[in-house]
Amino acid sequence: MLKSLLLIIVGLLPPLLSVWVMRKTQLRTRSRLRQASIRFYRARLHHYIRPIEGDRYYLEGVGYLFGDISCKFNARSGYIRCAINPDGPCQNCRHYEPR
Repeated sequence: MLKSLLLIIVGLLPPLLSVWVMRKTQLRTRSRLRQASIRFYRARLHHYIRPIEGDRYYLEGVGYLFGDISCKFNARSGYIRCAINPDGPCQNCRHYEPR
């Protein structure tokens, strides 16, 4: 009887250990994914918050715009200046083309 009980315990020990390790790994992975998503969300917030710059102005009926509105490539957006040079200044831009 003791041998049978020992055999059952030895037979069930590896699956129980495997389930315990898988559960621990799953919890650790879920925690890391949660932390990564929080970091990514915070990084996106910091990326989209732009300081008020000198070439940003308000146009009635449209909203805030960046850059020179007379340029052909101006995006007419509050986030980027133009399609060719989205971050750079409009002064002395070599791609400037009047409308």
